[in-house]
Amino acid sequence: MLTRLDPALNPDAADPVPAHAVVIGAGLGGLAAAMRLGAKGYRVTVLDRLDSPGGRGSCLWKEGHRFDLGPTIVTVPQGLRDLWSTCGRDFDAEVDLRALDPFYEIRWPDGSRFAARQDATAMRAEVARLSPGDLAGYDRFVADSEARYWFGFEDLGRRSMHRLSDLIKALPKFAWLRADRSVYAHAARRVRDERLRMALSFHPLFIGGDPFHVTSMYALVSHLEKEFGVHYAIGGVAAIAESMTRVIVDQGGLVRQNAEVDEILVTNGRAQGVRLSSGEVVRADIVVSNADAGHTYDHLMRNSPRRRWTPARLRRSRWSMGLFVWYFGTRGTRGMWPEVGHHTILNGPRYKGLVRDIFMKGRLSDDMSLYLHRPSVTDPSVAPEGDDTFYVLSPVPHLGHADPVDWAAEAEPYRQKVQKVLEDQVLPGLGDHLGPSEVFTPETFRDRYLSPHGAGFSIEPRILQSAWLRPHNVSEEARGLFLVGAGTHPGAGLPGVIASAEVLSQLVPDPVSSLAIGRAKEGAR
Repeated sequence: MLTRLDPALNPDAADPVPAHAVVIGAGLGGLAAAMRLGAKGYRVTVLDRLDSPGGRGSCLWKEGHRFDLGPTIVTVPQGLRDLWSTCGRDFDAEVDLRALDPFYEIRWPDGSRFAARQDATAMRAEVARLSPGDLAGYDRFVADSEARYWFGFEDLGRRSMHRLSDLIKALPKFAWLRADRSVYAHAARRVRDERLRMALSFHPLFIGGDPFHVTSMYALVSHLEKEFGVHYAIGGVAAIAESMTRVIVDQGGLVRQNAEVDEILVTNGRAQGVRLSSGEVVRADIVVSNADAGHTYDHLMRNSPRRRWTPARLRRSRWSMGLFVWYFGTRGTRGMWPEVGHHTILNGPRYKGLVRDIFMKGRLSDDMSLYLHRPSVTDPSVAPEGDDTFYVLSPVPHLGHADPVDWAAEAEPYRQKVQKVLEDQVLPGLGDHLGPSEVFTPETFRDRYLSPHGAGFSIEPRILQSAWLRPHNVSEEARGLFLVGAGTHPGAGLPGVIASAEVLSQLVPDPVSSLAIGRAKEGAR
């Protein structure tokens, strides 16, 4: 049984103060957790080291251009609508979400293109145009994707997987769905055209996974797109984070920016609050960490015993790739490049070889594949009138390889290579129109987001680092400590981090009494 740290929290008092929950990090997972805890009746304090909410989903303004720093698309908006509804709010009344059609266009060096769309007839027409002999195999892949969606997302992804028995019960279904096979290998069994194999298997890269090693369960993303569409929030994902913050404040919660947590305080095996880098101590009945799971266990709990997530185990873990992101504005280009839409994926001459260089060899290659984001075609508010705002992302090795990239020396030469690819393939004359510019490298992710090895998406979602084998939503290292976000179950990506807060809400009891809170850990077993 938990003895509350604040005497005013005596449940026998006539008007007891609600139990206090501290949430570390105002990323989307942390904000979603705070919303659900507030809906349960907790008094919530969110502590975040940045100057605005959203974490990786925050934004940067330069010379009138708004740069979305992290996620740029919204899939499964039903997860957000359910979150708002739990708090007695209407998501669509507070966030302007726009469906995109097409979702994105994939381009290859041979000049061929593939436009991903929600309409099944339009998608089959794209497949038939690219490789008519693969149409039947594509239909089978779509059916495979739906089966994996119902099991992997709606079942496993929306409940806790912290018990070994949960994994054991799921093994027969994992075997039947060939979860041991990679998503690329599964696509290769369905279609012969290498371009289609790429188009059906690249999605794990959006959550930090190697398509040649990540489980085929991630084929479910194709069904997610087909069922729910791909959307953009006017104002960017940062607008969603700001709306989430308003909900928390309206619930009576507090969101503190520029407040970096340096340590989780553990006494007698129970999380009792946090200490900030300023030395301030914030006491709490429960602690929820939206910090990277690696940072949570390796740094925030450095003075507490850890049985499972030890420094040695974290060193043995495989981490997602790093990201090189160039944010840039252009002047007088709003009517230029009419064939460049909201999302464009540019493939380099290699797929498997490039992925191997990034994930396995840790080598910065001369060739590259790029994701280009042009939000100004949907949301003119991102740039001054007549201008455009862009974001181009290149997957690169994280900093944990034996010979890490020296980004102090490589950042500008690599940016110039990226610019040349863009000018040659999609944005001719780009250099004549460049405006404000900002570059993020894996070193930025390490320093800004405290991501181990500067990884873009925390622990890589391989089959042996998923479900029960991933850091759990309820910590085994300290009672009253919970985890949300990309590094825990169910994983990275906007739907994943929002779902992690839903899982959290199933584990944390209603704050009815000290006894109920004291059993937060025990009741989750």
